[in-house]
Amino acid sequence: MRIRILNSKFSIPNFTAALALAFAGAVPLLGHHAFGGEFDSTRPVVLEGPITRVEWVNPHAWIHIEVTRPDGKKEEWMIEGGSPNSLLRRGVTKEALAVGTLIVVDGYQARDHNLLRANGRNITYPDGRKLFLGSSGTGAPSDGADPAEATTPTGGRGGR
Repeated sequence: MRIRILNSKFSIPNFTAALALAFAGAVPLLGHHAFGGEFDSTRPVVLEGPITRVEWVNPHAWIHIEVTRPDGKKEEWMIEGGSPNSLLRRGVTKEALAVGTLIVVDGYQARDHNLLRANGRNITYPDGRKLFLGSSGTGAPSDGADPAEATTPTGGRGGR
């Protein structure tokens, strides 16, 4: 006696298509990371320079700035921010991140200290205006920079 498992509603092509869709939906999750997986909470950085490029991509936007070291050498740093949608809700617009705009970024360096990458917490403009760049709930240190944080810690860089 042969048992029929597949019928017209459940066929190999339909199963394969469903499986492919399930994997395709999971791929973006593989690219997302917790703060501690990529950035070093013991290595705060303050970077200053003009914006050279902005990547409005999910799950995190990237701001590229040209930083001049004390010896005069120029370095191109990549600063990770929140998602484009979360940045827009906080007032970080394409106009606010125009190429050539001089900014100061408070953040945390990548765990691989050879990379010129950081997770950004705040952007400060020459006029003193400050915008929160980080994403909430990522495991980044509580430093008072996130307006959604209920309490302000006694230490950290949040009040800069």
